[in-house]
Amino acid sequence: MTIDNTPQERIEAIIASQKEYFKTGATLDVEFRKEQLRKLEQAMQEFEKPLADALWTDLHKSFQEAYLTEIGLVKAEIREHLKCVSRWARRKRVHTPLTLFPSRSFIVKEPLGCALIVSPWNYPVQLLLNPLIGAISAGCTAILKPSPYVPNVSGVLEELIRTAFPENYIAVVQGNREVNKTLFNSRFDLLFFTGSPALGRQVMAAAAQHLTPVVLELGGKSPCIIDSTANIKLAARRVAWGKTLNAGQTCIAPDYILIHEDVKEAFIKQFATQVKRLHGKEIKESGHFVRLVTDKAFERVRSYLQDGDIVYGGRTDSSTRFIEPTLLDNVSPDAPVMTDEIFGPIFPMITISPRNGSFKDQVAEFITSREKPLAFYYFGSESDGWDLIRRTSSGGGCINDTIMHIANSNVPFGGVGNSGMGHYHGKLSFDAFTHERSIIKAPTWIDLPFRYMPYKFFAIIKRMM
Repeated sequence: MTIDNTPQERIEAIIASQKEYFKTGATLDVEFRKEQLRKLEQAMQEFEKPLADALWTDLHKSFQEAYLTEIGLVKAEIREHLKCVSRWARRKRVHTPLTLFPSRSFIVKEPLGCALIVSPWNYPVQLLLNPLIGAISAGCTAILKPSPYVPNVSGVLEELIRTAFPENYIAVVQGNREVNKTLFNSRFDLLFFTGSPALGRQVMAAAAQHLTPVVLELGGKSPCIIDSTANIKLAARRVAWGKTLNAGQTCIAPDYILIHEDVKEAFIKQFATQVKRLHGKEIKESGHFVRLVTDKAFERVRSYLQDGDIVYGGRTDSSTRFIEPTLLDNVSPDAPVMTDEIFGPIFPMITISPRNGSFKDQVAEFITSREKPLAFYYFGSESDGWDLIRRTSSGGGCINDTIMHIANSNVPFGGVGNSGMGHYHGKLSFDAFTHERSIIKAPTWIDLPFRYMPYKFFAIIKRMM
């Protein structure tokens, strides 16, 4: 299956119709927004099987993994917004300083307007629809652009949206980077983009033409630190799960390992054991091991096998785009596998020797000498984990776990520096599509003279400020 480009004239017509619809004020009523969230919830129920089938076809993603990492997350996000959007959207009274007496101060939540949401292929359902939930609950209209690399999923998503909403409110457009260029050069009120840092720079440059705000959910090389104090069996299991989930095609997947020399051999053995425990002795036959998305992605990831010594795994099959979970040792910090975001099941290891100084000092120096990652994972004593978190920077992370920080909607999800800007999930999804408008309500029954020229009461005001 292939995806055809939506014609430029049609894209322009949809954008114009959404801007006109937004001007009517129809999306401002909170009850309207809740009704639309319920429509999306119903559509998710109706299209659950077609979405799961399409994810299997495009990515070899099992129903269980599709539900846990995509469909279920979207449903949970909808439920939270339905429960909380009335409170989030409410006008909020805030403290007013004495210098403004007897006025009152408020924050008014208003939707930004017409939003563009562009999603990648690796989690094509949740990375398109979770931002959409924020747009709906905030009162925006939205144009959605799914990835052409997962054509079956993108086709089902288009049908789902068309079934649930009129296109002057929510619409899907399809196509390749030429369509992206058309969209990015158009004027929106927010660009919400999930993808690579390289494409993120292009999005930000295009947005600058219209001073459009952006939310950029990017990626990078997320370190995984294995200290000598780690529970090696548990660390290996959680690392193997985090790295083989979606075959490593996860923006917050642990990308490379910084491992204490004293526990390296034990970790290698346990990693092999835990991968087999997760996927069986013959991983290629596992119904829960995803494939690389395209032949190009397969060849790129396979090329990294030459950047070190294979100490576990290494088997590949180009006909099915299968790459076995692989540990690489003796890797140069300057090798492509250590400079590119891998986005696959290959795991380079950098050995940290205590003979060269403090383990934590070496780890902190290595991480801070590179771009800020989207995620940070530490296995070892909690106090040392907190210390390394203090000394480094990342979008998010875990101590003694991987991936799971994305599952809590009460904490922000997003990057920093090269790994992105802006946050979402839960209330932060609502906030991402919302403008907080400051309003001062002044009374008419009194008009104090302090602020007026020629400032006769300046000395009094100065002491109050």
